[in-house]
Amino acid sequence: MISKAKVKWWKVNQEKIMKRKMITAIIWSIILLIALLVFIGLYVDKSKENEDKFKTQYKNCLADAAEEIDTYLDRQIDYEMHYNMVISELGSARSFLFLIDDDSEKMTENQKTVNELHYCFVKYPQQMKSKLAEVSQAFKDVYDNLDKGYDEMQAVVDSVDKMGN
Repeated sequence: MISKAKVKWWKVNQEKIMKRKMITAIIWSIILLIALLVFIGLYVDKSKENEDKFKTQYKNCLADAAEEIDTYLDRQIDYEMHYNMVISELGSARSFLFLIDDDSEKMTENQKTVNELHYCFVKYPQQMKSKLAEVSQAFKDVYDNLDKGYDEMQAVVDSVDKMGN
């Protein structure tokens, strides 16, 4: 038979073991919580960095498109090549604008405007030829962080006869 002293000793030992296990579990929980917070911080920082890169690339695409338009307007030669380059740069700008994670209503309207302008370039090349100077100025204004650039783009889109070619 087991004596009462041994049972008491066994219970005390079990309590000490359980206390050590609980302290270890609490310490690990704290360590893992700190690690989780660090990784969340790194993720947010990297997301912000990527978004800044996308905004820069978006604006660079618009600047390149404006440069192509200006090159054509200065030289008045090889319209097809410059027009296709503008379409290409505008398509790239649309992609980068899509990647920018901004759920504001203003950004959604800006995306819609750029998409419509790209559509006009693809669908109505004859009409867009006469509007190249306006589009170039709009691209430059967006590059310079002026909101009026999007209004200018929308004005060009609105001026296109969508029933024509």
